[in-house]
Amino acid sequence: MKLRLHLFEFEDLPWFPRVIRAGMMDYLRFMISSLGIYQPIVPLLRNALEQTSQASMLELCAGAGGGTEGVVRTLQTTGLPAAQVTLTDLYPQPAAWQLLASRTPGLYFAAMSVDATAVPAHLGGFRTVFSAFHHFAPPTATALLTDAVRQRAGIGVFEGAGKHWAEILLALTVLPVAQLLITPFIRPFRLSRLVFTYVVPLIPLFTIWDGCVSILRMYAPEQLLALAHRADPQDTFIWQAGKVRHWWGPEVTYLIGLPRNLGA
Repeated sequence: MKLRLHLFEFEDLPWFPRVIRAGMMDYLRFMISSLGIYQPIVPLLRNALEQTSQASMLELCAGAGGGTEGVVRTLQTTGLPAAQVTLTDLYPQPAAWQLLASRTPGLYFAAMSVDATAVPAHLGGFRTVFSAFHHFAPPTATALLTDAVRQRAGIGVFEGAGKHWAEILLALTVLPVAQLLITPFIRPFRLSRLVFTYVVPLIPLFTIWDGCVSILRMYAPEQLLALAHRADPQDTFIWQAGKVRHWWGPEVTYLIGLPRNLGA
């Protein structure tokens, strides 16, 4: 599917209740971590870190932090024992991140608000964006990549889907049922999550809408490359984009950019 519709997602709206947004992000983190959605990109990420001579990652737009939790553990056990990640977001979630940090060596977080299009210079490391790049319209997406180019920071953008109509069907049918079944097991425990899932089911309803819209808003690999070249008109980075498949079927769409002349 190459069609891209930039419809709105409720979680992006400034007035959207924080408690509902947190419940949706907690569910997304739980699913990503439990299913190992991003394990297929570990070899790509390890290669990028090795080429940039880094072991530290800076996750932008981290949400509840499910993107790199399993990834950093796998990196640590497959050739990069010093791998670590610092989670950041425009809307930080320190309570959720503290839980991840307590159980994942090498996982840290910055509690301040961080704009992915203007990252403070003191926050170094290979930049990653998991499950969030589709939130940005082309001008803002380009600005995010431009900031990485300007600061000569390697960057990897990863979306946990292949942008297929079948994924929208799953978001409408199977995933809502799964959400109702697993919500009691999500940690940290929040009474509000139970209330807004089972009593007033706002979290599942908004998750269905945002899940479908996320797939429609995703950039295909060729669109990611077009954004990258717009952000890097002087061709100072090496860019690659594509898809990798999980052993049990799902795909991950990615864009990776590395500065040229790293030894200079």
